[in-house]
Amino acid sequence: MFKTNVGETDRILRIVVGLVLIALVFVGPQTPWGWLGLIPLATGLLRTCPAYSLIGVNTCKK
Repeated sequence: MFKTNVGETDRILRIVVGLVLIALVFVGPQTPWGWLGLIPLATGLLRTCPAYSLIGVNTCKK
C-alpha cells in the first residue's frame, strides 16, 4: 500500500519517542499534547512516513 521509507534506527527512535509522549498523558504533566505521540508511533510501526515521501527522503538501506 505505502512504500517503506523508514529505516531501522529511525523506526526504533520513532517508536520510543511515540511511547514516551503517550506516557506523558498518563504520568507527568497529563496534558492532551502527549497524544501527538501517536504520529511517530504509527509511522514507526507502519515503516512509512508521508512527510518523507513528500520531500523525497528514504532512510531504508537498499
